Amino acid sequence: MQVTIDWIQLAELVGAVQGFLLAAVLTAHRTNRTANRLLAALMLAFTVSLLSEVYYSAGLVQTLPHFFGISYPLPWVFGPLVYLYAVAASDRGWRFGVRGALHFAPIVVILILTLPIYLRSGPEKIALFDRLTAGDVPTLLVVLDPFKYVSGIAYSVATVAYLRAHRRRVEDSYSNTERVSLRWLRTLAGTAAAVWLLAVTSAVAGLLPAPIERYGSNLVSLAVALFVYAIGYKGLRQPEIFRYDRPERAPDERARVGSTAPAHTLHAPPEPLDAGVPSDDPSSAPAVSSLAPPDRTDARARYERSGLGEFETRRLEAALLTLMATEHPYREPELTLPALAERLKSTPHKLSEVLNRELSQTFFDFVNGYRVEEVRERLADPSTKHLNILALGLDAGFASKSTFNQAFKKLTGQTPSTYRKALEARKALAG
Repeated sequence: MQVTIDWIQLAELVGAVQGFLLAAVLTAHRTNRTANRLLAALMLAFTVSLLSEVYYSAGLVQTLPHFFGISYPLPWVFGPLVYLYAVAASDRGWRFGVRGALHFAPIVVILILTLPIYLRSGPEKIALFDRLTAGDVPTLLVVLDPFKYVSGIAYSVATVAYLRAHRRRVEDSYSNTERVSLRWLRTLAGTAAAVWLLAVTSAVAGLLPAPIERYGSNLVSLAVALFVYAIGYKGLRQPEIFRYDRPERAPDERARVGSTAPAHTLHAPPEPLDAGVPSDDPSSAPAVSSLAPPDRTDARARYERSGLGEFETRRLEAALLTLMATEHPYREPELTLPALAERLKSTPHKLSEVLNRELSQTFFDFVNGYRVEEVRERLADPSTKHLNILALGLDAGFASKSTFNQAFKKLTGQTPSTYRKALEARKALAG
């Protein structure tokens, strides 16, 4: 039998080869093996899926019927693998255990339910394929098919939600997130979600005339192939994501090890210092630590079982504010929550609790607030007029221009350069 393939099938074949090679490379990686092996499993699943597309579209079912249906359970694997990869890649301490295995329970159910189909003889499988091609779908498959789309969309949402919560956990421990970039994982999750949405659209198109249905199926397979290409190009070039020390857990939180729920969540950010034209004396603005909104109800509720008493809370809060005002540790670009807690002779969890519950700020916002405040004070000093604004930001502890600009605008409502120009204009009018 002569087999001919078109350009779409060729793209699928190249994607399958890329996926297989990428899986081999990922398996051999020595760093963060859990995450890399999960990504390798995802690549193998994509490889089989792409090969099956060629298998069906090239008419190979007639000569190799025993491979019929081999890729049917895979859609129930894609979502969990992307989600668990995001968890493992962002937390090197995470290990695949019973909880991780439970994510694959649905595929076991699918395999059990469809086992009679796999046990059929070659001619019976060919006959079933002909039935499916003619539009005569067995009731079992009609019932099961919608659930794979539900699974894919649900896991896409869960992955994005996890990464957002993880970002908040990063900001609870790190004052500089330049080296803790989740951009790759967010891109991966977003792309996976887009492929699933395309698949759902294609499934809806399946109710339309055959040419439209075929067009939608081709788009999905090409999207999967491009997904594999992108991972091959970007995935292996990503720096290690998890680079910070996690806050020490409270006793009640240790019981939840393995859960994807964050230990701390982001509270309302400080209000802008002055979104309009600066006042005559910007340096007279209130201290950053006092800028947080007073509503602490949610934070207090989350720490009801905390062992941190009122006296120790007040002592630690006072010591923290005194240290920040006298020793200026925020000027250290790589300042972390554990390092600051050690200087206060406390624990990361207790310090994080004071920041979240009493000051309603993440560690990231708290420290960068002091950095912004120092820059504002120096911009108001005539002796710094000749200095570059970025130099002032770096002196205050910012590690990069992007972080400096972002934090400054968040707290003042203006970019550093706009703030300086407005300040100079104000002084010119006054003088």
